[in-house]
Amino acid sequence: MSSNTEEDPFLQVQQDVLSQLQSTRPLFTSYLRIRSLATNASSPELASARSDLESALSALAEDLADLVESVKAVESNPSQYGLSAAEVTRRQRLVQEVGGEIEDMREELASKVSGGKLPDPNSFAIGDGDHDEDYAAGFEAQQQEVMMREQDQHLDGVFQTVGNLRQQAADMGRELEEQAEMLEVVDNLADRVGGRLQTGMDKLKYVMRRNEDRLSSCCIGVLIVVLIILLILLLVI
Repeated sequence: MSSNTEEDPFLQVQQDVLSQLQSTRPLFTSYLRIRSLATNASSPELASARSDLESALSALAEDLADLVESVKAVESNPSQYGLSAAEVTRRQRLVQEVGGEIEDMREELASKVSGGKLPDPNSFAIGDGDHDEDYAAGFEAQQQEVMMREQDQHLDGVFQTVGNLRQQAADMGRELEEQAEMLEVVDNLADRVGGRLQTGMDKLKYVMRRNEDRLSSCCIGVLIVVLIILLILLLVI
């Protein structure tokens, strides 16, 4: 059993995801603290915290997608992979909870800086010599926006799959409850039938004992008659 556990890819990726999630939570807390204190949306410290959090969430989303695929592969026939229905439900719940936490972080990451307003574009005086730098900065910002959009699309797909798994887990839970009720009814019927069989067996044993006593009495009577006849024959001879 231990070898199966060690070779289970879900358990290996699960350990990585939980470890990454544990290290991402402090980054998320730090980002919220810096954002609440920031008075400028272009603060280098805020940008650095945001970048670290984005990288961590992106890695988490990729590993979570692997977990989702692993659950989808075994949920149709758990016994084929040596898994119980309870274990599949546990894995679905884990994927659902991790996906929900990542989604909450992602929503916070997409919100605006609350500590101050964005700078007025008219306050920047760009001279002729700054066109190259402005173009490079604009291109970099555009690339970052494209990357963010791709990450959002990837996370949206993951969260949609998590939602589907959540619905499937609910359906499986209802089916298990119905099966448990049916098993309880069958157990009650089996108990009643077993009681009736036991009563019948007791009556049968009683009848057999009565018959045995009568048969013994008949045999003894026959033997006595035979002995009397033999004595009479001996006396006559």
